Amino acid sequence: RRMSRRPPVTLLDVFQEHVRRRPRWPLLLFQDEVYTYEDVDRRSNRAARLFARRLGLEPGRPVAVFLPNHPTYVWTWLALAKLGCPMACLNCNVRGRALQHALAAAGATVVLASPGE
Repeated sequence: RRMSRRPPVTLLDVFQEHVRRRPRWPLLLFQDEVYTYEDVDRRSNRAARLFARRLGLEPGRPVAVFLPNHPTYVWTWLALAKLGCPMACLNCNVRGRALQHALAAAGATVVLASPGE
């Protein structure tokens, strides 16, 4: 029903509504760390500014993301959504030909990865 609205309601819209209504509610629990909606919003804003300034990311530019299962993944995804950049999610366990194929299919000219990847 929400997708039939014009413009459709996105996950970013839902997230931002939660930030407005419940900024201090917990969103993520990772190991011993709790991240609230406000924390994640602040980190994703910081990442979006960094991506725009240093990488020149603009709306519509696809970005491949090659990150492990970590909170960084969440604010990276939100930062790209805020910038209007489509995100190609690459499985961080894939290597070799499968990874080359995924990168080629994504059409991304930028890959975001953690130092160990």
